Amino acid sequence: MTEIQKRILIIDDDDEIRELLEFDIASSGYFVDIAKDGMEGLNKALNNSYDLILLDVMMPKMNGFEVCKNIRQAKLSIPILMLTAKGTIDDKTTGFDCGADDYLVKPFDIQEVLLRIRVLLRRNNVQVEASPLSDEVLRCGDIEIFPESLECVIVNRRVKLTPTEFEILYCLMQHFNNSVTLATLLDEVWGYDSNEDVRMLRVHVGGLRNKIEVNAKSPKYLHTVTNVGYKLTPFAQE
Repeated sequence: MTEIQKRILIIDDDDEIRELLEFDIASSGYFVDIAKDGMEGLNKALNNSYDLILLDVMMPKMNGFEVCKNIRQAKLSIPILMLTAKGTIDDKTTGFDCGADDYLVKPFDIQEVLLRIRVLLRRNNVQVEASPLSDEVLRCGDIEIFPESLECVIVNRRVKLTPTEFEILYCLMQHFNNSVTLATLLDEVWGYDSNEDVRMLRVHVGGLRNKIEVNAKSPKYLHTVTNVGYKLTPFAQE
């Protein structure tokens, strides 16, 4: 069976960067569509089908944070990789809080971009392939996750997860009641490791905790294990 060509949308107002990305990504076998400002990019994302979005932050008409937030509010679970010159941890936190899955700072190595694309597409593909994951509701105590819709239900509360949040929760569910190291999470969710990615992981866990906990400051399910990583308990703990 011929593999369906993955569709990638590049949203960036910098002609030189956009053309470089378009050439290299298309040369790697992907179908590429482009948008030159945030509003055009949002319209394309909402009205077409893509497998991944590369998203700049500083753009005319609508910045990347707003584009990302609107995509997530539309309940689209497509992976979003932000590419931007805004590289402080506060900027990254803002991006992840808006629903981005990964973040690369300009100037970047095109091979690193292609690596991140492959990781995000591979992760997302696991959720949509015909497999036990997509056919079943996965349950762990109070927690149910729905791979096809990237949703989670906890005691009758239904929340929408980003692809990254889903993968983190799924990984923790496989090891419920046991501590999972940061290195294990990075390897199972991203497939690679770096010191900076530890901070990225913590931001994503914070976003996940905000969604599944009634009070994120006093978590009942997703617990921090000091100097180790995280632990998920299937039933609320006081």
